[in-house]
Amino acid sequence: MTALSTPEHVTPHGRTLKVVRLQFINTQTFIWVPLIVLGGAWLVTLLVYLILEGAGVDGPKYGGGSQAPMWYFAVVGAYAMTLTFPFSQAMSLTRREFFLGSMIAAAVSALGLSAVFVAIGLFEQATGGYGINGYFAYLDWVWEAGALGAGFTFFVLTMLFFTVGFWFATIYKRFGPAMLTVAILASVLLLVGVAALITWQQAWPEVGAWVIQSGAVGLSLWGLLLGAVLAAGSYATLRRMPA
Repeated sequence: MTALSTPEHVTPHGRTLKVVRLQFINTQTFIWVPLIVLGGAWLVTLLVYLILEGAGVDGPKYGGGSQAPMWYFAVVGAYAMTLTFPFSQAMSLTRREFFLGSMIAAAVSALGLSAVFVAIGLFEQATGGYGINGYFAYLDWVWEAGALGAGFTFFVLTMLFFTVGFWFATIYKRFGPAMLTVAILASVLLLVGVAALITWQQAWPEVGAWVIQSGAVGLSLWGLLLGAVLAAGSYATLRRMPA
């Protein structure tokens, strides 16, 4: 009997944990590649800051490179669905167990990345931005609620991207590439429509004021709600997927 076999006496909780182990068999997807993306973005950003410092730029230097692993987690979500789901079915795991186990695996990985993100930010605070006033992880607006608030924001956004990738992959497996294309196009049109409505109502100042007033943690709570809605939609789609 292999380490991932699922005998009948195993409890649902234990079977869900087997999905977590199944996802982490390929450590590159959930561990090493996200760390490489984060480390690579940090290195490139730091090199740019050094170039700017050498050119005489003395003011604070900020970049968005810390978002890179968040975007990659959309790919992780797609991999978690398309590459691992067939194995879970061969192991006689239910769709519910696969869904919960995949989300737990993503949460563990996102939590680890958030800890690294916070550690980098704390180091930047302690060293004045590496002594050159350059910041990769420490952004005043994100850190206004402290290290825990910054870590929470990073975690929620990472999980949100994972859920988006997971759902789109579920649509692909359930309906095929044509419907996936339609879903992506519909999502883009929805975002453009919202932006057009705000522009038509000349409400961008109000939107900006709401963003500032909500802060990073407040917006993360909204992101948590959106992620829950997307996760529910993803699970509903997964349940109706043919074997």
